[in-house]
Amino acid sequence: MRKDTRCVHSGTLVDPNTRGLNTPIYTSSSFEYLDTPENVYPRYFNIPNQKSVVEKLCELENAEDGLLFGSGMAAISTAMLSFLNSGDHVVLQKDIYGGTHHFVTAEYERFGIEYTFVSNRVDEIEKAVRKNTKVIYIETPSNPLLLITDIAETAQIAKASNAISIIDNTFATPINQNPLDLGIDIVTHSDTKYLGGHSDLCCGAALTRKDLAAKISATAANLGGSMNAMTCYLLERSLKTLAIRVDKHNRNARLIAEYLEKDPRIPQVYYPGLENHPGYTVAKNQMNGFGGMLSFELDGREPERFLKNLKVITPALSLGGVETIICSPATTSHQKITAAERAELGISDGLLRLSVGIEDADDLIADMDGALSA
Repeated sequence: MRKDTRCVHSGTLVDPNTRGLNTPIYTSSSFEYLDTPENVYPRYFNIPNQKSVVEKLCELENAEDGLLFGSGMAAISTAMLSFLNSGDHVVLQKDIYGGTHHFVTAEYERFGIEYTFVSNRVDEIEKAVRKNTKVIYIETPSNPLLLITDIAETAQIAKASNAISIIDNTFATPINQNPLDLGIDIVTHSDTKYLGGHSDLCCGAALTRKDLAAKISATAANLGGSMNAMTCYLLERSLKTLAIRVDKHNRNARLIAEYLEKDPRIPQVYYPGLENHPGYTVAKNQMNGFGGMLSFELDGREPERFLKNLKVITPALSLGGVETIICSPATTSHQKITAAERAELGISDGLLRLSVGIEDADDLIADMDGALSA
């Protein structure tokens, strides 16, 4: 089946009594255990609603198994910690979600885990690998600069060094990119974003092959962070429209990126779908669409003034919803990174990150033009 069809039909758990088209919501936290193949419990990540959504996500990411979590950071942190012990080393891409960067810098040292941040260039990733490297972690397209990392080459480096490769696929979604097909071991998502898609959920996922999922599950049961049945139901509902939403996100983002690229008031636009983007060729080879995220620099004007003059686009946290939202990474997603670190990464105070929604693109362009002219 094609992805549009998988979004709608995969994973649905049919109630044999009612034959309803949607998976029922199993509100129980207690399940009978006699004469059952496994003990079912929310913290064991195996209640019916969790399993139903995992099956759908596995179909979309071409994974064998996976787990749902209460947030994207729960998925990312649990996935990494499942393969790390004191004395181990991790190689990470520099330009990643600020929450992930902060988790590593705030927590790893006290666990005795070493880490090295490098650029998104695969030669630098390879150079950073040590004998004790156990995990290589990337994010592409990256947050917030939309850098593109060669997924297949990164996966090869990890395999050659017997390390586990993990990717944050949140910006791309399974509609635009399938890293497991390119050799990556584990795909993580902040389902809060595009997979949920309506700015009303907080959840995450880790998807992989069965043996690695079992190891993540063992760690996850100790750390907690599982997802409740109601959130599972809402996520499953949202996933049914993922393909059509992402298609509109893709088309709108490209139109807005092209508009901003031509505007003299915008000195720099970061969008992998523009041919002058340094990662365009790699992105074209490993992505089915370029996504709904872009970032841009203002021409020295005060970002807050521009943001306050927007009428349709909303300055807000998060991303990936049906509505278009915008933020300053320096004061939101990457505020816990020091100013010096942000400067090294290229995240200026004038950088704005735009999560393009599914509204009419002309309305969004008119709104931005009005705010720039105010």
